[in-house]
Amino acid sequence: MADLPEWLIIVILGIVEGITEFLPISSTGHLLLTQQLGENWRQSDVFNIVIQSGAVVAVLFVFKQRSIELLTQWQKPEVKDYLTKMFVAFCITAVGGLILKKMNFELPENAHPVAWALIVGGVIFIALEYKLAGKELIDTVTWKVAILIGFGQLIAAIFPGASRSGTTIVIAMALGLSRPKAVEFTFLLGVPTLLAAGGVKFLGAFKEDGFQEDVGMLILGTVISAITAFVAVKWLLGFLQKYTFVAFGWYRIILGVLVLLFVKDAVQP
Repeated sequence: MADLPEWLIIVILGIVEGITEFLPISSTGHLLLTQQLGENWRQSDVFNIVIQSGAVVAVLFVFKQRSIELLTQWQKPEVKDYLTKMFVAFCITAVGGLILKKMNFELPENAHPVAWALIVGGVIFIALEYKLAGKELIDTVTWKVAILIGFGQLIAAIFPGASRSGTTIVIAMALGLSRPKAVEFTFLLGVPTLLAAGGVKFLGAFKEDGFQEDVGMLILGTVISAITAFVAVKWLLGFLQKYTFVAFGWYRIILGVLVLLFVKDAVQP
């Protein structure tokens, strides 16, 4: 697969990013594993950041009505309350991210930590769904949910493979929030969170090495990522009308085991 043309590799990476960014299966983990397929599969941080932005913006179109409401009706008490909780959760994550940056923390780029994070997250999903079976969940985002989701987003920043969306959805559901509302809050919160984190990384990479990317390939990867993410999130919302997250739990466990068995530990040379 290492001999594929560059444009096709970019398309594949865009699809991987778009599918995995908001599904609870870890986009970071999947990109790290995919980019192990060959030397020319490995892309810069700038590339990964830019195509991620495409997937993030796509969420606004999936939740179009809700996004418009939050932007135009923020004076309403219930909308203002929702936005305030999003803002507090964002600030918690932002402060934690800055602390990690000051500590010069970097994500480990090895396959086995990704695999273990996938497996542990999968077990938690299955156990949580078993525990919640038959229980009535609420549709209101409480302050406890918002604050803990803010901290939960940092887990994915520390453990590649944990999945930002997966971690935050688990936290929300464990605190009694319904699946649809957990998905909506964590996905909408992901827009400012991921764009801000991406912006910081982009500026840092730009200052260090300058802009050396192929603009055409960046645009291609970003467009593919956005389209794929839109389809993936729409599919997920429909899927959750009938099913739980158990299937995602088993997927994580199976993928993690396969990685431990067949993938060498070093993702990067």
